[in-house]
Amino acid sequence: MIQRIQSIFFLLAGLAAAALLKVPFAISDKPVPQLLSDQVYNVQDHVILIVLTIISAVIAVAAIFMYQNRELQMRLGYLVIVASILLLLVAFLLIYNEGTLNVPDSNIQDQFGLFLPFITILFSALAIRFVKKDEGLVRSMDRLR
Repeated sequence: MIQRIQSIFFLLAGLAAAALLKVPFAISDKPVPQLLSDQVYNVQDHVILIVLTIISAVIAVAAIFMYQNRELQMRLGYLVIVASILLLLVAFLLIYNEGTLNVPDSNIQDQFGLFLPFITILFSALAIRFVKKDEGLVRSMDRLR
């Protein structure tokens, strides 16, 4: 059912994931040789971050069109959540292990991009919740027949 609320939540999750391609995770007051050489830490600084971001965005949008197979739609929603969690973990590990070891007195400030994976997780969880409601509704209607 493409016009259902879970489609909107999957679309918002995909947009939040795609916004990571433009919004930085953090900025620094001093250049740090590896990640913050341009004083901006964003998804383009590491290949794994780019891949996880694209996977999250594409799968969230693809889940919209799987409305006839609700089980697959839920699995894709879970996959978006896992990819977003991995994205967060890799981003944190890279910035606080590689980024702060080289220049210990650098001041790294978090930006809005650091919170976008949380928003992606939230919207995916809401979409999964409404897909489960639809599945329960369909099963209850089948019992009545």
